[in-house]
Amino acid sequence: MISNLSYDCDVIIIGAGPAGTTAATILAEEKGRRVIVLEKEHFPRYHVGESLIPHCWDTLDRLGMTSRLDAAGFQSKRSVQFASPEGELSAPFYFEKHTEHPRARTWQVDRKTFDMMMMQRAREAGAEIREGVKVVDFLEEGAAVVGVIAEDEAGQRYELRAPMTMDASGRDALFQRKKKWRQRDPKLNKIAIWTLYKGAKRDPGVDEGATTIAYVQGKGWFWNIPLKDDIVSTGIVAERDYLYRDGRDLAEIYEREIQENKWVQEHLGEGEQFGEYWVTGEYSYRAEHCAADGLVLIGDAFAFLDPVFSSGVYLALTTGAMGADAVEAALESGDTGAAQFVDYGERVCQGIEWMRKLVYAFYDDDFSFKDVVTKYAEVRRDLTDCLIGDLMDKDYGKLFERVGEFADLPEELSHGRTVHRSEEGVRV
Repeated sequence: MISNLSYDCDVIIIGAGPAGTTAATILAEEKGRRVIVLEKEHFPRYHVGESLIPHCWDTLDRLGMTSRLDAAGFQSKRSVQFASPEGELSAPFYFEKHTEHPRARTWQVDRKTFDMMMMQRAREAGAEIREGVKVVDFLEEGAAVVGVIAEDEAGQRYELRAPMTMDASGRDALFQRKKKWRQRDPKLNKIAIWTLYKGAKRDPGVDEGATTIAYVQGKGWFWNIPLKDDIVSTGIVAERDYLYRDGRDLAEIYEREIQENKWVQEHLGEGEQFGEYWVTGEYSYRAEHCAADGLVLIGDAFAFLDPVFSSGVYLALTTGAMGADAVEAALESGDTGAAQFVDYGERVCQGIEWMRKLVYAFYDDDFSFKDVVTKYAEVRRDLTDCLIGDLMDKDYGKLFERVGEFADLPEELSHGRTVHRSEEGVRV
């Protein structure tokens, strides 16, 4: 094992979102590591990304969080449904019809509360979390990251050193930007505008908490996510030129687009918008590499995929856990070089590629999931497994051979794996 006598801790984690706190909890509690988490903001704070897909349950249960989420009063989510521009609703897809596992009932979370609970869990596990501290640079010796330069709210800078650093800085993606590793998806270049409503119409019974994807004909789609306290998170994802065609006033754009889907118009019409309108772009990207010597990327600091199938928190939780396991293995081996993260990068990239293919199919105007399973009933279960997040260790090759008959699917991206030195000492 690497001696840590010259280090401040075993692992530095940048960011206390779901990816960072997942890694912190596992490393501190399961592995007995000294972990310092640096978070630039103070929690609780607002964040988008409220809808949890079923396979989030696996990591949350490992963290001891599932019973806490049940007790927190979050809106229960049991299904996903789709609405046409004319307001016609698909038959809801109920998770419990696919599996009897506890993950068949998941949650629509208020991220202020959820992220705070995750932070508290990491502290309980023994991680030290420093809020109001931002990372301004990385300490590098040769090719290896050996720590960070941090700055507190008083403007005081200090160094922290550790044999491993985990970048969980979200869309700030500090290391990715420093190294110019960001690779945007060649097609999934949408933007999103979103806001909150109070008192909007909800569907009755078990459908009350359903995530609804509502189409804007040939242009994009709305999300409708019911939250606790009679609040709905609602947003539209579409091409920049389409949304900004008449100007950049976000409220005016949103009110205009609501009229493009009868279901959205009907449901939001009973409610009242409150708070801000938010906007974000660069909706799909991935780092050129998943790791460098002494550092690994997790969560949005590694990759972000168009959110149509609510994969964001799932990928944060999953890469946080997988990254933590890989970091522990590297520390145990005494070798924290990037080559130790080859398997991590391969598994994560393949999982993202499976979901990415589904996203491309979704945006194909002539594609219908119903058409696929009607012709090829044998792939119905694989299609469902992919949509609910069983991504990392399952082969969906046969499924996408079938889907490829109905939609133009992308070639898999080559980047996102790892970078290391060969035996000859050349960076590859």
